[in-house]
Amino acid sequence: MSENKEGYCLNTDGVGVNVSCIFPNGDKYEGQCSRSASGALVRSGIGKHTSVSGIIYMGEWCEDKMLGRGSLQFPSGALYEGEFKDNMYHGSGTYIFPDGSVYRGHFCNDRLAGEGTFTDAQGLSWTGDFHGETALGLKLLHNL
Repeated sequence: MSENKEGYCLNTDGVGVNVSCIFPNGDKYEGQCSRSASGALVRSGIGKHTSVSGIIYMGEWCEDKMLGRGSLQFPSGALYEGEFKDNMYHGSGTYIFPDGSVYRGHFCNDRLAGEGTFTDAQGLSWTGDFHGETALGLKLLHNL
């Protein structure tokens, strides 16, 4: 936890508070919290959220949203590690698909966006500019 404790839940001796809670839908959260403007406790700082469907997010939170660096693991075996903004992949990151193929590069609002490299399950890699589901002008990288 940072030296600046502003924004964190504090107990009477000024030490940051970690919480462990179960939401009404069965989701679980373990980590740091803060108080919202209304006084409600919200996820802020470092924490782990596990949904009842088996999705696990570990990383940074701000005002109850995934924001900063973290990892999101899905029951299918898919995994995203990188930057988040407003609960979406946003910034640089790596997405591993269930079949083992990998995209490393930039994301914007949960979509592939900008320079990146896609490596398929057979190990062939393409690099270029990605725009969501399209990627015109990709270059196949040769393993020498």
